[in-house]
Amino acid sequence: MPEKKKLALIVESGTMDKLYCAFILGSTATTMGWEAHLYFTFFGLQALVKGAMDKAGLPSDYKQMEKPMAENLKRMNYPTPYDLLKRMKSSGLLTIYACTPSMEMFGIKKEQLIPEVDQMAGATTFLNIAADADVTLLV
Repeated sequence: MPEKKKLALIVESGTMDKLYCAFILGSTATTMGWEAHLYFTFFGLQALVKGAMDKAGLPSDYKQMEKPMAENLKRMNYPTPYDLLKRMKSSGLLTIYACTPSMEMFGIKKEQLIPEVDQMAGATTFLNIAADADVTLLV
């Protein structure tokens, strides 16, 4: 039996557009039976703090599109970023990593993170995971 395909995503921003991008790619991968490994670093790590995904907005360059985007997503009955993450997690194919240097830089403790986080890891750990991924992306 062939090995599962693997997606490695580096999530470096916690804005709504970047989270949707990462989670749509991740959920598509898990739906296809791929492993998905998401490494949250720098400002992406902020999204893993409990309650932060519910407050995610668009970057200042696109702030005027935030309300229409939110309204359209609601009209489409589209899941929130956190709901997408939980759906991916329920597949058993998603592993979430919190960047330990970013945690230290921002003063974030493990207890502050959502329960879906699997592992605290530095760049070396994630690069070893990404080294044999079929697809590696920065979002």
